Order: sequence, then structure tokens, then C-alpha cells
Amino acid sequence: MAAAQGRLSDGTGGMDDEKDTGEGDRQGNSAVPLPFRAAVDALRAARLRPQIEVEPTPPPQRLAPFAYALEATVVDGDQDLADGRLVLLHDPAGHDAWRGTFRLVTLIRAELEAEMAVDPLLPEVCWSWLTGALQARGLTYGEPSGTVTRASSHYFGGLAERPAASQIEIRASWTPREGLGGVPDTGAHLASWCDLLAQVAGLPPAGPGDASVVTLPQRRGPQSR
Repeated sequence: MAAAQGRLSDGTGGMDDEKDTGEGDRQGNSAVPLPFRAAVDALRAARLRPQIEVEPTPPPQRLAPFAYALEATVVDGDQDLADGRLVLLHDPAGHDAWRGTFRLVTLIRAELEAEMAVDPLLPEVCWSWLTGALQARGLTYGEPSGTVTRASSHYFGGLAERPAASQIEIRASWTPREGLGGVPDTGAHLASWCDLLAQVAGLPPAGPGDASVVTLPQRRGPQSR
């Protein structure tokens, strides 16, 4: 299993570099805060399922003074089953909407069979997968919000030979509980996020602790990389 990797919002990937975005400068403090350093270290040290490949990706520049981002793909051989992005945001001054100084933001996508895509209960089920993944690891969080979107594509003209495709997309954010020193257990939150990503991809549970997870039925065949 590979350790997670990623990069800071200045694009350098180094934890000791000073942040040079406008948000940090306006706060009058360009140094990376210690709680954020610790939270990112925990993400980098996380051990993940071998089917989940994690790569660094530039984080958003305008959502918070400090940000760190990972993108992941669930892989089966040379085929991609699902993909996602997880962003850690940090505002040392706190954020009223977050009710905390940290925020996790995610996007997850996977292909579906058309029959599953029209299931009226699908959005509620997918949202319960997200909250269930966090609860299964005993994580406390607040202010959850998000959307579950179903999309269908139909092809015409020169693309008419392609079969219709349906996709599920989960966009969500939540505030992780801050522990000792104001640092959330980001490693555990990353693990729960990977549980969700694997579940959406249709993988079996990783271990006995995940036995209650219900995998996605009737998932469309994997996509070539």
C-alpha cells in the first residue's frame, strides 16, 4: 500500500515553504500554521488500499488561506472504476459557515447502469454512504452539506455508435472535529473517504470493520484508462 501524497496551495508540495497566495498575505502571516502542517502530515502518512491510486493535484486558491489537495482513482488492472478529489481547507481565523478552522471538500464520480441511475432512492442512498463511511470509523464532524447528481449522456451523429452512459457524482463538504492542538484526525477522514470511493466503485469491503457497507449494484463496466 502506498502512502498518500499531495501538494500545498502554493503548488510546491513542500511543507516548509511560505505560502504566497493573496489570502495568506492579507492575513499578514505567510507562514504555514502548525495545525495545518500536522493535518497535512497525517494525510501524507495515511496508508490506503492498493486499488486506490493517489496523486498530487493543485488545490483551489481562493476558498481558504491554506489548502492541500489529493486526487484518487480506483483501479482494477488497467481500468478505472471511479475517481475523486479531496481538498483540505484551513482558515486559522475560523469560518462562520464551517464552525471551525478546517473543512474537507470532496468530489467523487462513477459510471452507472441506466437502470440504477433512474432509481428514485439513489441520491439518498449515496448520501448515506458518505455519512456512514465517516460514522463507521467513529469520526465526529459537523455542518455537512452536499449534492448527489445523476447525469445521462446520449450520443448522436458521428458518435451514435457509443452506448448511452449514466454517471453518479457526489459533491460534499464537512467540518472535521479538531483534536489536540486544534488538529483534526485527517488521516482517518482520508481513510473514510477512500472507503466511500471504493464503495461507489463497487469494491468489496476492505476488512471486517467495513462488513456493513453496501456496495453499489449494477455498476457500469469499468472504463479503460
